[in-house]
Amino acid sequence: MMKIQLTGYIDVPADRLDQVSAALPEHIRLTRAETGCISFDVTPSPNVVGRFDVAEVFADRNSFDAHQQRAGATNWAKVTKGITRHYQIVEIP
Repeated sequence: MMKIQLTGYIDVPADRLDQVSAALPEHIRLTRAETGCISFDVTPSPNVVGRFDVAEVFADRNSFDAHQQRAGATNWAKVTKGITRHYQIVEIP
């Protein structure tokens, strides 16, 4: 079974940065506790203010899809609604 890897970034507007930053630790904690989450990192970019680099790996498509569904119904989804994500999702061995 192929793992699912997501990499990319989210650029948070300055007027939403505090709210998004406050919600991030809980989003990370909940995601890392999910079945099938191998790794999940969201870190501030050292080069671009307001950019968060995202890198995650899930054990399989079902785990990734379950994460997407769960995360879509959380405070994280509310505070980041409408913010464009720049992600690449690939299958890896």
